[in-house]
Amino acid sequence: METLRIAWFNWRCIKHPEAGGAERFTHEVARRLAGKGYEVTLVTSRPEGLPVEEEIEGYRVLRAGGKYTVYMKARKTYLERLRGKVDLVIDEINTLPFFTVKYAREPVVAFIHQLAREYWLLEVKPPLSWIGYLLEPRYLSPYKDISTITVSESTKKDLEELGFKRIHIVPEGVNVKPLEELPEKDRDPALIFLGRLKKSKRPDHAIKAFGLISEEVPDARLWVVGDGPLKPKLEKLVKRLGLGERVTLYGRVGEEEKIELLTRAQALVFPAVREGWGLVVTEANACGTPAVGYDVPGLRDSIRHGETGILVPPGDVEALAEAITTLLVDDGLREKLSRNALEWSRRFSWDKSAEEFKELLKGVIDG
Repeated sequence: METLRIAWFNWRCIKHPEAGGAERFTHEVARRLAGKGYEVTLVTSRPEGLPVEEEIEGYRVLRAGGKYTVYMKARKTYLERLRGKVDLVIDEINTLPFFTVKYAREPVVAFIHQLAREYWLLEVKPPLSWIGYLLEPRYLSPYKDISTITVSESTKKDLEELGFKRIHIVPEGVNVKPLEELPEKDRDPALIFLGRLKKSKRPDHAIKAFGLISEEVPDARLWVVGDGPLKPKLEKLVKRLGLGERVTLYGRVGEEEKIELLTRAQALVFPAVREGWGLVVTEANACGTPAVGYDVPGLRDSIRHGETGILVPPGDVEALAEAITTLLVDDGLREKLSRNALEWSRRFSWDKSAEEFKELLKGVIDG
């Protein structure tokens, strides 16, 4: 068994109520590293109802602070409990870094899924949003010369433009076991949006596009799966567009129901402003379901345009609706994309991702 002691900083853990693809990556890799004998300690925030300390599938979790105070609390946790007791620090940067390069004695690896950019303007209120948007290149600059891991070619290019020099790509895995063959889809065409209901995911674009689609494909339905702050507004939007009979807002669902819905749907609608990769795309592909999304960083990596799905100009709801309509009415195109999407999903696994991640960490330690 190999032994490497790792302090991993991420502001959310897999049990956080807002956990997403980044937290899934952290969890899947951390538990596999722990299974190989590594000592992994995740330093993270503490939402209400979760303990200060616990073990999750072999790795230790230390919690303190909230959405914004976690950064100061994490530093305190490191200084009091981890300094001198670990071999390596992973600073996972989701919007803001922990600035571990300023105080950690051990080698630091940066882990960046995507740049924040649009997230600052959409998810944070002024004036903090403007400050964050303008200062992102500056607060990332201390990490430019250290080993950095990301999940897509898009983010690698973004980081290179900021002067990062030692960038490695570790692809995301997939949580859904790819089907053996294409499944039977619902007779009445169904579309699915899956994700956190917040501005940066643009679930409202999915609903507005569906309003246009329904004029051409009157028996189509849209399933909106996920929860978040936009839910009340989305309910009003559905009502205002007169789509109440054909749009279902499921809220959060269990893993089994999620897979069932992804398998039954003809297409995933994913109009996000930016992604590191877009884990939900690969999950849908594993269920034989192609994705239609905006041509933005991350999605242009996970969606292979014309092969496993369709990309359209960012923010263009009419183009989104037109692409989905074409997919629904063209049986040959839909079958081709579905078959390719299923085959594409077989390239990804968390075992493979964890192995590549581990080799990169060993390379940092070995110098």
